[in-house]
Amino acid sequence: MRILVTGGAGYVGSKLVPALLAKGHDVTVLDLYLYGDKVLSPHAHLTEIKGDIRDLACLDKALTNCDAVIHLACISNDPSFELNPSLGKSINLDAFEPLVRLAKAKGVQRFIYASSSSVYGVKDAPNVTEDMTLEPLTDYSKFKADCEKILMPYADDSFICTVIRPATVCGYAPRQRLDVVVNILTNLAFHTKKVKVMGGDQMRPNIHIDDMVEAYLKILDAPKEKVQREIFNAGYHNHTVLEIGRMVQQVVGDCELEVVPTPDNRSYHVSSEKIAQKLGFVAQHSLQEAVQELVSAFQGGLLPDSLTDKKYFNIQTMKAVDLK
Repeated sequence: MRILVTGGAGYVGSKLVPALLAKGHDVTVLDLYLYGDKVLSPHAHLTEIKGDIRDLACLDKALTNCDAVIHLACISNDPSFELNPSLGKSINLDAFEPLVRLAKAKGVQRFIYASSSSVYGVKDAPNVTEDMTLEPLTDYSKFKADCEKILMPYADDSFICTVIRPATVCGYAPRQRLDVVVNILTNLAFHTKKVKVMGGDQMRPNIHIDDMVEAYLKILDAPKEKVQREIFNAGYHNHTVLEIGRMVQQVVGDCELEVVPTPDNRSYHVSSEKIAQKLGFVAQHSLQEAVQELVSAFQGGLLPDSLTDKKYFNIQTMKAVDLK
């Protein structure tokens, strides 16, 4: 297939795009490349377009002859979004329906939307499943939920629409993020010899980046009747923040664990049973593996200045580029 990956030079995209190429697909990446122009290695079947998803002419070019879209592009995570709410709305919500409409008009057959498990808000249920009500707590998660609702009415026999709600992604990638929980704790533990856990009892679902990539590949390859108008959670075992901190401490070694209070007590236990039953996807990589890969990257000099370089931290990069 020819596949457009919006945001393909981002954290997940930097692992997903090479995996798609390795499967023999032709891939077009549309990205602003805020985190560097050298994220993806040149490839005969890779087309890179530096552009904005709000630019319809740019979108039209990127969608030409595409069979599938994997829509990753967004202002990612709550702090980055809240830095400039109007920018976040214009990219995360306002640009979405024009993209879907144009994709369908251009003959795209499959559209996969990366939503978020944060759309559930805080749940008391022991397992949060896809059919539960959405109670997003922030504009970032509210717009993710809104886009899900926008997408589904466009689905028909020739336009297969699927939503995935990932847990928080972790582990090493060519375009590294160090502002998500497992990666934050590992970075600090390795360089400061301290694991600082905020709160501790909150359940936070995570998923190794290689498993996240595999989930997209499973949806892309699945028979259309298994993924049409479907919503899938994707995560690994659910752990408390304190359990994650202890895992990091154990893998890194020789570091102190500190627990401090937090006003952020969001907690949810996401079930990934549906994607296992329907598509046979079960996460294979542990959080300890993600921590060890990051440690190896630090040791190998692959992530220089990891405590200070803004390219690893979305909100710092967004402040620096002053995107409008």
